[in-house]
Amino acid sequence: MNEKNTFKRPWRYQLYRIIFEADTPGGKAFDISLFICIILSIFAVLLESVAQIRTNYRTALRAAEWLFTLLFTIEYILRLICVGKPVKYAFSFYGLVDLLAIAPSYLSLIVSGTQSLIVIRALRLLRVFRVMKLAHFVGEARVLRTALRASVRKIIVFLGTVLTLVLIIGAMMYLVEGEEAGFTSIPQSIYWAVVTLTTVGYGDIAPQTVTGKFLASIVMIIGYGIIAVPTGIVTVELSEARRAAVSTRACPECAVEGHDPDARFCKACGAEL
Repeated sequence: MNEKNTFKRPWRYQLYRIIFEADTPGGKAFDISLFICIILSIFAVLLESVAQIRTNYRTALRAAEWLFTLLFTIEYILRLICVGKPVKYAFSFYGLVDLLAIAPSYLSLIVSGTQSLIVIRALRLLRVFRVMKLAHFVGEARVLRTALRASVRKIIVFLGTVLTLVLIIGAMMYLVEGEEAGFTSIPQSIYWAVVTLTTVGYGDIAPQTVTGKFLASIVMIIGYGIIAVPTGIVTVELSEARRAAVSTRACPECAVEGHDPDARFCKACGAEL
């Protein structure tokens, strides 16, 4: 945040440094306290799912749930207040995670049972790499993200080929085995093909004829080869991804992280760092 804005709104700048920066004592203390609250809130939800504990401590657990929800709501509002571009932050990955962390509790007032989705708060623990100043882990995460993004098109083509193969195999098994063997329809046969090709093998449907067993054997062998393809695609992209050093600084305008150590401007919105 530039000096002009800092001079006009010093309280906002100080709030930003506490909430978004991990390099200051106040910021680190804030984030560690936040992590403790997240862990305790998730633990409370897990305990509430146990029938005996829910019967004996239901009131205390629900009170703890709403206490944490209130704290996270206040924190979310403060994040929107202190960041330069609140709308951009609200629709960022962490912004959406922060919103989803409090939404289930309020949704439970309308739809009973949705408070179990509070475990989504575990995603907020991803900030641990920034808080503990593990910038090299942040860099590795960026490499992985780059590799996955570069692999998307190849994997989509691969999945399209697999779906076509599953459709053909399912139709063939429907013709070979028929309804007497449990292959009552083509969709049911496709389900069998998916289970077999992925080497899961539930065993609820199995071929009975020699031809069906032979086809099933081929599908199983193909399955081992298919499983290795996505792994190979991502591995190649990982080896080609550039491993650049990153810092733990967050943009004061849009709160984007993962900037280069010598970066002067945000790579997402262009604001001065």
